[in-house]
Amino acid sequence: MTDRRLTEQVHIIGAGLLGTSIGLALAEKGAQATLTDVSPTAVRLAVDYGAGRPLRSDDRPGLIVVAVPPDVTAETVARALGEHPDALVTDVASVKGSVLAELHSLGADVSRYLGTHPMAGRERGGPISARADLFLGRPWVLAGHDAINYRRAGAIEDLILDVGAVPIEMTVDEHDRSVALISHVPQLVASAMAARLTGGSNGAIGLAGQGVRDLTRIASSDPGLWVQILSANAEPVSGILTALRDDLDTVLQALADPDAAGARRAIADLIGAGNTGVARIPGKHGDDRRFAQLVVMIDDTPGQLAKLLTEIGELGVNMEDLRLEHSPGAPVGFAEVSVVPESEKFLVDELQSRGWRIAGAS
Repeated sequence: MTDRRLTEQVHIIGAGLLGTSIGLALAEKGAQATLTDVSPTAVRLAVDYGAGRPLRSDDRPGLIVVAVPPDVTAETVARALGEHPDALVTDVASVKGSVLAELHSLGADVSRYLGTHPMAGRERGGPISARADLFLGRPWVLAGHDAINYRRAGAIEDLILDVGAVPIEMTVDEHDRSVALISHVPQLVASAMAARLTGGSNGAIGLAGQGVRDLTRIASSDPGLWVQILSANAEPVSGILTALRDDLDTVLQALADPDAAGARRAIADLIGAGNTGVARIPGKHGDDRRFAQLVVMIDDTPGQLAKLLTEIGELGVNMEDLRLEHSPGAPVGFAEVSVVPESEKFLVDELQSRGWRIAGAS
């Protein structure tokens, strides 16, 4: 295809979710990657899905992407650098500092290595969960270091752009501290809250709404993988958890005597700080614009959601986001639709005139 930037032959080591998804995304651009994995079955599955072909002995890849578990990433990168002396090598592990440090200790030629991290994934792994659109619009960090310049690593940026991601340049340390805050600690918080649910009564769990579902969505992640990630990024994760513990200690002290002077303010201050923090999270297309939400009740029958989305489109309203929730024990669901504030009243009025029930609006 004429819009493909990458010209080098790409070899992917690791035919799991990320590796197979990269192969599928490249295939949509008309490029065929080669694949290897410790599991022959994983390679066969990835090939069957169209992510590339097995590596041959006469292949000479120019770019190698290592997509293996974090605890074997550095070893695999070092081996690839040795076996392919003319190739540029990258990896997609979610921690960068420990990988670079281990490569130095192994004596690897890091002048041909640049670590990266696509901020994309799914709760399920393996080639069967791979998707060609997994990286579309997602940030993909290039974690620079002193031994390589970005001109030398241009093929990696070409790969990132070809799969539809947005390249972001960071240092190794900046990356690891950033993902500790926006990924690693949230995983622990979600898991800790979900663990509390194991002791809840069936009646309590039956009341679960969107709040607890949102908070615990990522708690179904692979424990073995997360032990590797958190161990490799322990220092920045520990720092954030310590600050979070201090916040919780303040709330616990306030709740121990809610009538004490300043107790209610302490709770309000934390909730208010949360308002400020969540307002910083980028919205659609990376902007920080706030959207209005309206909740539409829909019958839990085939075709109802499609009908709602079709009618919103017919009204000329752009839907910025959509979340679904089911009412326990009732044949209805709730669609929370996000729109720009100036469209909210018009959409509410029009949907009500068409017979839709609006359960709430903001």
